[in-house]
Amino acid sequence: MYKIFFKQRTLFLTSKIEKDLSDDFDSILKYSNRGELIDFIKRFECDSNINKAFIYWHDADELFNIFRDCFVNIAAAGGVVYNQTREYYLGIERRGFFDLPKGKLEDGENFEEAAVREVEEECGIKGVSILGLLLTTYHIYREKGDLILKETRWYKMVYNQDASPSPQVEEDISKVYWVKKGNITSGLPVYPLVLDVLARSNTK
Repeated sequence: MYKIFFKQRTLFLTSKIEKDLSDDFDSILKYSNRGELIDFIKRFECDSNINKAFIYWHDADELFNIFRDCFVNIAAAGGVVYNQTREYYLGIERRGFFDLPKGKLEDGENFEEAAVREVEEECGIKGVSILGLLLTTYHIYREKGDLILKETRWYKMVYNQDASPSPQVEEDISKVYWVKKGNITSGLPVYPLVLDVLARSNTK
């Protein structure tokens, strides 16, 4: 099953609809052709009352590839960065939301290289090391008229230095700070995607 976020809402692609369908779904589509799929995506984007939707077909991987072709695709990488004792991780405030450092791949970069670069740039630190891959997330959004599907690979990382982090303000980051493992900063909205990443980091 593929889980795809649109802000606070979620779209699922599955080949096992009987097993994966939840009681609180708002819309469902059995894939038959690209035109119907595009119409369903547009309706999901425009109707904020659809909080959870499902698309199903006999092959989830092939369905996802068909789904992916309906978007402009962007690759990104980021991380949950722990301190030396693994008791705290780096959180950021971006555009009024609690978030984690991440960004798009540059030409010639692989996901791991981009993850380290983006974390170090957005948090103003050097010397971050990757411990392992946490998960891959997908989310859709509109930018300059295009509907974007962003694939982000998230890594568990460690920062073994003592320098204080500082925000990359040109990326609309207002604060960077250490957060107790298992917690998020109270008082700020958090996207469900970020909660999924933090939940996985707490179990690995």
